[in-house]
Amino acid sequence: MLPKPESACFVIADVMDTVVRGLRPPFRLAKFEGDAAFVYAVTSKVDGSLLQDAIEAAYFAFRRRLRTIKQATTCECNACRAMQDLNLKFVSHHGEFFKHTMGGRQELAGRDVILVHRLLKNSVNDRFGGHAYAFYSDACIRAMDIDPAAQGLVEHRETIEIIGEVTCWVRDLEDAWQKESERSRTEVTADSAAAVYSYEIAAPRPTVWEHFTIPGHRPKWQGSDAVVETVAKGRRGAGTTNHCMHGKATIIEEVLDWRPFDYVTMATLVPMPDAPKVIVTYAFAEIPNGTRVEIRVGKPKPKDMAFLEAAGPGFKANFDQSLKNLGLLLAGSSGTQPVVDEPARPTLSERFLTEPVHAHAH
Repeated sequence: MLPKPESACFVIADVMDTVVRGLRPPFRLAKFEGDAAFVYAVTSKVDGSLLQDAIEAAYFAFRRRLRTIKQATTCECNACRAMQDLNLKFVSHHGEFFKHTMGGRQELAGRDVILVHRLLKNSVNDRFGGHAYAFYSDACIRAMDIDPAAQGLVEHRETIEIIGEVTCWVRDLEDAWQKESERSRTEVTADSAAAVYSYEIAAPRPTVWEHFTIPGHRPKWQGSDAVVETVAKGRRGAGTTNHCMHGKATIIEEVLDWRPFDYVTMATLVPMPDAPKVIVTYAFAEIPNGTRVEIRVGKPKPKDMAFLEAAGPGFKANFDQSLKNLGLLLAGSSGTQPVVDEPARPTLSERFLTEPVHAHAH
């Protein structure tokens, strides 16, 4: 069988679509530049944990997609054999830009747009051995308001013609992927739960995740006065503790497992006499018109069963009201409808979707 010239394009289009879908929203596609995607977000404040989670979740989705493609095809063309060598780099910068119309569509322009494109041609590969990486300019780090060294990022410097020396910070995504693959899971599955409450929200999964996990968003729909967050090394995730203030009462949550944007598992202690810690997994799944949220309450120890049976109806009533509030809050949220000023994503070949594809010699 002769290799099809378009095979490499099919592979690139498929994995690029996976990555872009993983970043939308909060990012919007500006344009494709060969085998690169230029995405941007307009925001006055950057949540450091959310940005890193979005980039790493997109990379993990890319790695899982490559694995799925490999398992679903026995094609031996050059493109399919080489696809496992594909890798990604993410370059993130924070600055100003303006839009102008060129060739009938809007383009982003400005000094910071030039800088982020220059930063694509960096020396990180020489230093880090060709691994996939996330590369943050110092301006982006300042906008995220994080301590990069405390979060495991490595300082790196680039010298850009005319602009001069630029301080940057790098995370090895291959290392992050290995740790993600090896990390033990703490998830209440639907089959193992004492109770499962399901809701549909007409908003994209990353948007729903953001409103569930960022402290400043939660009082808007949960009815709490405030959520005070304590994070390990400055990044939200497993080990984070939340204190949800309801008047004089406080609900304490400890994050046990953190899988953006799939699920988060928490041990929750409510301010009630003899209350045990209740393990709850909040799971998020894409559906055609938004996101399905499953709240899965873990089975308690036998001695705590009576408490859960008594408190369960109250918990469900609170969940019902809170998720109704969230649905109203996010109604019409961007991302559920096509964004008119975005270019179309690549048209994918059917060859890598679900069924195995077998090569035949001729």
